[in-house]
Amino acid sequence: MWTHEEAIEISATPAEVWAVLSDVRGWKRWNAGIAYIELHGPFAVGTTFTMQPPETDAFVSTLIAVEEHRGFTDETVIDDIRVIVEHRIDALTPDGVRVTYATEVTGPDAAQIGAMVTGDFPDVLRGLKSIVERRPAPAP
Repeated sequence: MWTHEEAIEISATPAEVWAVLSDVRGWKRWNAGIAYIELHGPFAVGTTFTMQPPETDAFVSTLIAVEEHRGFTDETVIDDIRVIVEHRIDALTPDGVRVTYATEVTGPDAAQIGAMVTGDFPDVLRGLKSIVERRPAPAP
């Protein structure tokens, strides 16, 4: 098994980060690693989504945990490889959070696959931070 964590602090509330993370169609606005994405139902446990990185085959992932304003976890299984990515939102202050992407890969060549899957996570998290911090604050 191979594991990896990447995190970033964002000046926002958990609800503001959740609004961006749960908008799957909008992921392409801040994640350059997505050429195509489609959610096949509500953003809830058991729902699948199809994602295609640029110039790569599409794959299907399943939401295996969803907790509003706290995060979600998706699982992708391709042949003997299983990739789980937990997207955590941890409140640090009333207007600040840490977002962590925790990844676990099992199967043959887990370290190589894991490094490939997580290689762009620093850029993805910076993109998330940028778009969340540019969003107007919700009305009281």
